[in-house]
Amino acid sequence: MVFEMSSGMIRGLGTVVVAVAFIGLALWVFSPRRKSEFEDATLLPFKDDPEAIKHVEQEQASRSNKHV
Repeated sequence: MVFEMSSGMIRGLGTVVVAVAFIGLALWVFSPRRKSEFEDATLLPFKDDPEAIKHVEQEQASRSNKHV
């Protein structure tokens, strides 16, 4: 049996691959295990300014207190 892939089949498979990649990326980004890693990454622009880091950490603490 010879199986020919039409352009519609190739596009459909491409759509499935992109959808799976999108869902996987979304699960990785919103994983609770990654929260502390991403919170540390938010401070990278302020790495050279300890005063700014202190201010950002205070903002994050006040936001987390509001959601409790």
